[in-house]
Amino acid sequence: MSKVLVIVESPAKAKTIANFLGSKKYTVKSSMGHIRDLPKSQLGVDVENNFEPKYITIRGKGELLKELRSLAKKSDKVLLAPDPDREGEAIAWHLQQILGIDEQEKCRIEFNEITKKAIQEAVKKPRQIDEHRVCAQQARRILDRLVGYKLSPLLWAKVRKGLSAGRVQSVAVRLIAEREEEIQNFRPEEYWSLTAKLGNRDNEYFLAKLFKDPEGNGIQIGSEAEMNQVMENLKNASYLVTTVKKRERRRNPYPPFTTSSLQQEAYRKLGFVAKKTMRLAQQLYEGLELGKKGGTQGLITYLRTDSTRVATEAQEEARQYINEVIGAEYVPETTKQYITGQKKQDAHEAIRPTSVFRTPDSVKEYLSRDQWRLYRLIWERFVASQMKPAVIEVTTVDITANRYQFRASGSVIKFPGFLKVYGDLPEENGEESGFLPELAEGEVLQLKRLEPKQHFTQPPPRYSEATLVKTLEELGIGRPSTYAPTIDNILNRGYVVRENKQFIPTELGIIIVDLLKEFFPDVIDVEFTANMEQKLDEIEEGERDWKQVLHEFYEPFAKLLEHAEQQMGPVAIPEEETDEKCEKCGRNMVIKMGRYGKFLACPGFPDCRNTRPLLQTIGVPCPACGADVVVRRTKKGRVFYGCSKFPECDWVSWNKPTGEKCPNCGEMLVEKANRKEQKLVCSREGCGYESSARLAGQ
Repeated sequence: MSKVLVIVESPAKAKTIANFLGSKKYTVKSSMGHIRDLPKSQLGVDVENNFEPKYITIRGKGELLKELRSLAKKSDKVLLAPDPDREGEAIAWHLQQILGIDEQEKCRIEFNEITKKAIQEAVKKPRQIDEHRVCAQQARRILDRLVGYKLSPLLWAKVRKGLSAGRVQSVAVRLIAEREEEIQNFRPEEYWSLTAKLGNRDNEYFLAKLFKDPEGNGIQIGSEAEMNQVMENLKNASYLVTTVKKRERRRNPYPPFTTSSLQQEAYRKLGFVAKKTMRLAQQLYEGLELGKKGGTQGLITYLRTDSTRVATEAQEEARQYINEVIGAEYVPETTKQYITGQKKQDAHEAIRPTSVFRTPDSVKEYLSRDQWRLYRLIWERFVASQMKPAVIEVTTVDITANRYQFRASGSVIKFPGFLKVYGDLPEENGEESGFLPELAEGEVLQLKRLEPKQHFTQPPPRYSEATLVKTLEELGIGRPSTYAPTIDNILNRGYVVRENKQFIPTELGIIIVDLLKEFFPDVIDVEFTANMEQKLDEIEEGERDWKQVLHEFYEPFAKLLEHAEQQMGPVAIPEEETDEKCEKCGRNMVIKMGRYGKFLACPGFPDCRNTRPLLQTIGVPCPACGADVVVRRTKKGRVFYGCSKFPECDWVSWNKPTGEKCPNCGEMLVEKANRKEQKLVCSREGCGYESSARLAGQ
């Protein structure tokens, strides 16, 4: 019997595939990722010789490579099965080169999911390695190497050692820095709103907002004096229902996940950062042990995709599940097709479960808590994407009072559709959800109270991980699969910090952005970077020559580099000195910025390497001993609050203490917030007091 060697890039994937193919005919081995790369110790690109790359075997892979060569010689056929994307194609190409496989050989297999059927079909349909895809990966790798290895030494020489620049990371830092500048320059403007609590003849109360003045113009109230005048004008007014309009609104399901939308939604719903989401999704894709009966199974399709396309077979299976389990009334008349927007890579399907009948509950005992939560998110999103829209009845009521117009609106779900599986069902429980009682035109309402409220316009929000990922994708910067390492990089380099789940640029990050904007405007330009991404796509499609793209980039870049080396002066990053003494050498400690925020360090580095946390007080006494409460961080950077006299006093709290006392039991109130609201709650377990009142200090 002929022997076939199958090479994948990960051990977990190798284990799963080996189970599907059996050991009699197939040997499945892992390359442990890339086997060759550009050298770390040098540029590794001959710019004088048409950008010829110099690939070397990655350190530590010598024995593995020897084993693969030996197995390849003993095998009648070698099939290369890394991931089905540019990076995977490049790994396959490097393996082909190293193992001496003929370039015309049909040795490449790929599959969108790691299931028995998909693997057995793939080994029957090997193809030649896609030269265009390999060229696109090489172009990206060399571009990143040219930028990183040419700019980084310049930053080391002019600013300080250990810095780096990159095509995508520098643009990401720029977005964060420019958003911070917008926030700092923002000037809030005052405005007021007026809400009436009204009741019908059955004493059912609801809220209506003032939205038009007596002349029929949109209401604009800019000061307390103006609001007082409106209140005066409404004294003794009669509140009359003038119109009641009802309409049906269809709410369509969300498309199944792409890499980017999965990262965003996992962050929003589960609190997972992009790096964690990708790690867990990789585990679900490569395969997990599902007990003796289930065996090892890949639970989701390939996780790096820009497409919302779904295979017909998967759609039919979803329709069958919906019909049998959820209800025939939820199955749409025709299968739902989602169009992939812009010019996206459509080689792969959307991220979906490999089998809809493998429900989250059926695999829960075999998965870790976080694996299960992510699988459930993917499963529910896909099933919902194949269901009927929700039908919502929206009621809008206009009310006149002394020629002022108030408006109230409410909604009732007539048919939940996809919301039965995925989405937020509106709660029909009164004021907060906009629920409306039955009202009739011409009905006179009872006024319970008028509630004037002062507001101030808000600056644009800082980027969270989800909004940064969304913005990078919308602008066409990088690829969703690279966002997790990009975010890691800008945090590790100290260009940004994450506080309260938001990115804030450090002084170092702002300095680097300003330098790059001055001397390398194209490298950090959003449109230029997006255009480069498009050129890489065109290389993959065979529409552009990859080395020509490198020439077009490098020639002007080299001139800018030469100019910067001559004109960029040394940049000193000022250090803020404190009164605190270094206990090791007596120097005054300085404030430095690290991955998790500011800390104290001895200025005598490297002779003295002493550091310690910078205790940031919040103006609240410790409830246990009366000392200052300070902000602290876990090893993973999560903020919590503790006593400044630790370890003498071990009082801690995840929630920010306010210094205010609970009216029920006298213990300290703390701030607690979720996506919808902020409130004050009692810190004593079991008390149960909470208030939606405005938080202290706001």
